[in-house]
Amino acid sequence: MYFRKIRELREDNDISQKEVANYLNITQQQYSLYESGKRTIPVDLVIMLTKYYDVTSDYILGLSKKPKNE
Repeated sequence: MYFRKIRELREDNDISQKEVANYLNITQQQYSLYESGKRTIPVDLVIMLTKYYDVTSDYILGLSKKPKNE
């Protein structure tokens, strides 16, 4: 599921939840709920994360194993 992927992307890039939350203009607590799968992340935030990590939405959503379209 997407929540595993957004956590994985954040950890692989050595970024804190607070940093990602600031970029998304939300609280760290709210971001934590998305990352733990306790809340569904809105589409607009998924789009922002694709830009932040330079990956496709399909990759974040677990529909593709490739982070970028080739």
